[in-house]
Amino acid sequence: MPSGRLAFAYHNMWIYLGLCSACLLGFYDVCKKHAVRDNAVLPTLLVSTAACAAVTLPFLLLSLAWPEGVAGTVFVVTPLSPWAHLLVTLKAFLVAGSWMLVYFAMKHLPVTVVSPVRASAPVWTALGAVLLLGERPGGWQWFGLALTLVGFFALALSGRKEGIQFHRNRWVFFLFGGTLLGAASALYDKVLIHNLAFKPMSLQAWFTLYLTAVIGVTVAVAWWPGRRNTTPFRWRWSMPLVGVLLAVADFLYYCALDEGALISLLSPLRRSGVIVAFIAGGLLFREKNKRWKALGLAAILAGVLILLLKH
Repeated sequence: MPSGRLAFAYHNMWIYLGLCSACLLGFYDVCKKHAVRDNAVLPTLLVSTAACAAVTLPFLLLSLAWPEGVAGTVFVVTPLSPWAHLLVTLKAFLVAGSWMLVYFAMKHLPVTVVSPVRASAPVWTALGAVLLLGERPGGWQWFGLALTLVGFFALALSGRKEGIQFHRNRWVFFLFGGTLLGAASALYDKVLIHNLAFKPMSLQAWFTLYLTAVIGVTVAVAWWPGRRNTTPFRWRWSMPLVGVLLAVADFLYYCALDEGALISLLSPLRRSGVIVAFIAGGLLFREKNKRWKALGLAAILAGVLILLLKH
């Protein structure tokens, strides 16, 4: 391959990292729907989060016990100051609130509605990136972003054909609340990695530990005392798989941010995993109105291709 093309591929590595993260997030959404279906939400969330932490814990322990063995690699977990630990803890609370709201919504809504609405997070992330972080996408990038967002909203509106009134359904409010918190977390990720120079594995390892602790306390206080009066907890193989998929997807996402990606572009690119969730959700859960939703997916795919080819 000519050196110019190699340089282009290297310069745009964040795009490929974002696409890989998107695919994993699509399977993550499907597994999450399988895990919470007719199941207790909070303990399911705890198992998934603990599995996510278990993926990164060996790198944390290895970095503490044998730092020279991982020095200079992307898997090193660097020591953090007390202030940095506080910043990571704040991210854990943001994500815990987002996940709890989304998991309850996913339990009661079709995955082909949940995934697209969740995918609308790039709207708020892009607005925040432009207004708060000073990002300035180019003309083609704005067009690709707009086309992608049109697809997201078309998919969300298709839920009305399934009897889901967005302005009256409380689970939809849960879903939008979780989505807004998720968008805030995405902006916070950019600040932590790009502005404050957090390394990807350092952020992920400590964050997943703190997130597990936050959700564990929530389960002990809010679910355990009244567990016999709520939906029973049932173990499913998809619970730990949710955590594993998320751990890998998030690591690729953090690496993309570390490569200098614009969060206003990376966020919609990453959410294009809704295509995977749509196809798998339609096949596994036999959800309705797949033809109408396919139009929205076509817009998403076109927008992603523009972002990929015109960057």
